[in-house]
Amino acid sequence: MNPEAQPGSRVEDRGLREEGQGPTARYHRWTLQRFKAFTLLELMIVVGIMGIVLTMGVPLVYRLRHEAPLRKGVKDVVEVCSYARALAILQSKAVCVVFHPREGTFAVQGGGVSQPSGPGEPGGVEFQSGPPAKPGSMTSGSFSEPVTIEMLDVDLTEYKDADEVKVWFYPNGVCDELTLILFDPTVERDPRRAISWEVTTGLASVETDPTKLITSRR
Repeated sequence: MNPEAQPGSRVEDRGLREEGQGPTARYHRWTLQRFKAFTLLELMIVVGIMGIVLTMGVPLVYRLRHEAPLRKGVKDVVEVCSYARALAILQSKAVCVVFHPREGTFAVQGGGVSQPSGPGEPGGVEFQSGPPAKPGSMTSGSFSEPVTIEMLDVDLTEYKDADEVKVWFYPNGVCDELTLILFDPTVERDPRRAISWEVTTGLASVETDPTKLITSRR
């Protein structure tokens, strides 16, 4: 018998390792089997963490979903008026945004060769129609249901029940006085947004509490 092949010899260990039966190979197989799958306790912990995360996220997703029409309405009307202001400055012509309160729509209509005398009245201005407004662009927008207009004040006159009203933006950056209050009854917290355009700058400011905005303007 070859002494080098006796049990416990290096030759035998080498052969067992090659056949996957040595102590080292058995240890690796045991280690892999031990860590191959998750234990029931680990799975329960992961499921519990996922449940907590989902429970915390549902109210936020619900709130964002129900505030979407109101937030979109504010964003669209501010963008359209900002575009009208920029257009008036670039073209050196007065540009107006036409509101249709009953329909809940608004759009940039065009510019004139001189400044009008007041809201909705060109005052002898040769009115020039602009390009057709594209829905969803910065030239037009609308308030989606259930958002409604609670207040549409132009130069201290209420127009929320009017068929049409024009708000003018001028080349020097100023604009007609405009205050708009939107209301969404499906929003539980802060269902109103008050938007006001500063007369001397033509820039908009948004407030969740209309009373604060109205008080500050006084």
